[in-house]
Amino acid sequence: MMLIVIDSRWAEMEASSSTALYPQRRCKTIYLVRHAQGIHNVEGDKDHSAYKSPALVDARITPLGWSQVDCLREHVTKCGLAKKIELVVVSPLMRTLQTAVGVFGGGNCTDGESASPLMVKGAEHSGRQAISSLDCPPFLAVEACRERLGVHPCDKRSSITKYRTLFPAIDFSLIENDEDVLWEPNVREAIDVVAARGMKFLDWLWTREENEIAIVTHSSFLDFTLNMYSKECHPTIAEDMRKRFANCELRSMVLVDRSKLGSDTPTCDFPGKIPAGLDLPSDVADKKQIEEASNGNRGAVGCLEHTHMSSPTRLIST
Repeated sequence: MMLIVIDSRWAEMEASSSTALYPQRRCKTIYLVRHAQGIHNVEGDKDHSAYKSPALVDARITPLGWSQVDCLREHVTKCGLAKKIELVVVSPLMRTLQTAVGVFGGGNCTDGESASPLMVKGAEHSGRQAISSLDCPPFLAVEACRERLGVHPCDKRSSITKYRTLFPAIDFSLIENDEDVLWEPNVREAIDVVAARGMKFLDWLWTREENEIAIVTHSSFLDFTLNMYSKECHPTIAEDMRKRFANCELRSMVLVDRSKLGSDTPTCDFPGKIPAGLDLPSDVADKKQIEEASNGNRGAVGCLEHTHMSSPTRLIST
């Protein structure tokens, strides 16, 4: 009789870990950016009731805000992030559009440039040169990442017709209505509704083919959305995720697909298959291995289909 002695220290260890592993093809890196300082931020800091002022409708960024944009642009250029980003998703409000093109756009337009600019010269009293759409990622405007809707005129957008005039190279095709039909003067969007909208937006983001995506959005939208995702995290990480964004702050996160939202096609994985040939007896074993792997995948899918989750995606702070 053979006896196998097992170290009791291993036997007593719980099957748990403080780390987690996910296949890379189930992950995207996203870069969350709050817009630069807007005129509503200045007035609201002095008197909170100013947020209800009609004079601040669709607030633009301030001269200090443009300086913040220049600083963040310098940072993403120096650290190499500008070359990695494949798509910029932006909320269709003046302050986010200005921030997005200023940070991630192609620099000042040059004489004789034939491509449409991301922003025309002097757009909305910016005092800025036209911003080129060359040597930069595409820009896509999406209503789902707008600021909390209602009551505050600064969160009411202008018409898409106006935006297309000022920001010719930004893609506004996903926005159905020219005028803002979402903002209501007397109804403030509930916090839980904003959070649900944010989680749905991130689920949609996962269906995009790009893997490195910048999102230029707003403080309350970020606060309420990240607060929901942070409930799954360790308290230390949750506290970090819940910190309020400063103007023109950038944070990187990993978006994980815990369901079947995205593509199954890996880009870097290699199956380790032995080259096939009639004289290789491993052909039979190879075939059997493929069949077993296929059966195993079907079982995994079945488990996922019967698992209840509030959101099929998960955010991890980096």
